Amino acid sequence: MIAAKSYAAQTKDTPLAPWNLDRRDVGPQDVQFDITHCGVCHSDLHQIRDEWGGGIFPMVPGHEIVGRVVAVGSQVTKFKIGDLAGTGCMVDSCRVCANCQHGLEQYCTNGNTLTYNSLEQDKKTPTYGGYSNTIVVHEDFVLHIAETLDLAATAPLLCAGITTYSPLRHWKVGKGHKLAVLGLGGLGHMGIKFGVAFGAEVTVLSTSPKKEADARKLGAHNFIVTSDPAQLESVTGYFDFILDTVSAEHDYNQYLALLKTDGVHICVGAPPTPFALLAFSLIPGRKSIAGSSIGGIAETQEMLDFCAQNNIVSDIELINIKDIHPAYDRMLKGDVRYRFVIDMASL
Repeated sequence: MIAAKSYAAQTKDTPLAPWNLDRRDVGPQDVQFDITHCGVCHSDLHQIRDEWGGGIFPMVPGHEIVGRVVAVGSQVTKFKIGDLAGTGCMVDSCRVCANCQHGLEQYCTNGNTLTYNSLEQDKKTPTYGGYSNTIVVHEDFVLHIAETLDLAATAPLLCAGITTYSPLRHWKVGKGHKLAVLGLGGLGHMGIKFGVAFGAEVTVLSTSPKKEADARKLGAHNFIVTSDPAQLESVTGYFDFILDTVSAEHDYNQYLALLKTDGVHICVGAPPTPFALLAFSLIPGRKSIAGSSIGGIAETQEMLDFCAQNNIVSDIELINIKDIHPAYDRMLKGDVRYRFVIDMASL
C-alpha cells in the first residue's frame, strides 16, 4: 500500500482535518500522480455534510484533481513518469453497459465509481478524493493536461468545465445561436467562456446587477437583471438555449418563457427541492427542459485539448488547505471569483 496524507471528515458532524490513508499499490494498468492542486466544488460541502445521504466516512472530498505522474504500471501505454495528469468526478465504470461502450461512462447503467464517497467496482472498497497528496487511478480514467495551461486554474475544468462544455457540445450550441447562461458562479463563468468560444451570442441572466462588469469581462455580449421585469420582458422568446447553473430554488416557468420555439432549458445546477413546472410553459412553442451531467472520458479529454488550443482556464482563488472551512463559508455566500483551488503543497 502507498501511504498518503489527506484532509478528511470523520463524520458528517466533524470538520475536515488531517488524516493518513493508504492508497492501493500501482497495478499493471494504474497511474499514480502526486496532486499539486485540487478544485473546491460546491458538492464537496454537500457530501461531507451528508446532505445527499449515503455518505461513506471517513470522507476525503475533491474531484478536480491535477498533478504530475510519479509511477505507472507495467501495462500502461498512455502515460509516462513526469507527465501532467488529471482526474475528474469518476475513476472507473463497469465498461460493458451500452453507455460505457459509447463513451458515456458518466451515465454507466451499472454504476460508475465516483472519485470519492463511492465504492470501487468490487462494490466494497471506498474511494478517497483529491484533498490529498497523491492518488492511484486506472489509466483509462486519467486525463492528459497540456504543459501550456496554468495547472492550478486547470483543476476546475475537471468538473465545472466539463459540466458546462458537455451540454453545449451535445446540443451543438454555436454560431447563430442565442445562449443564456443563468447564474454567474463556478459553473456559469465557464458556460460564458465556452459559449463565446463556440461562437454563440451569450447573455448572462442574474439577480445581481453588480455582476454585469464581470460577465462582460468574461466575454458575455449581454446582461439581463432578472429581478427587473422590463429587462426580463425584453428577452421573452429570445433564446435558443438556456444553460441553467443555479442550485438554489427558482421559478423554471419564468425562464422557459424566454425560449424560442423548440428552445431547450438545460439544467446543470441541482436545487435541493422539487420544482413546479406548468405544462403550458412547454406546450406552446414545443419547448424542452433537460438535464446534463459531466462528460465521458473521451469528451473530457476533448475539452482539455480545446482549452489548451484556446487558452481557456477557470478564474480561481488559490487557498491553503487549512483555510478550507472559511472558503466553504465564502462559497455559500457567493464570495468567490469563481472557483477556489487548494494548493496541495500546503497539506
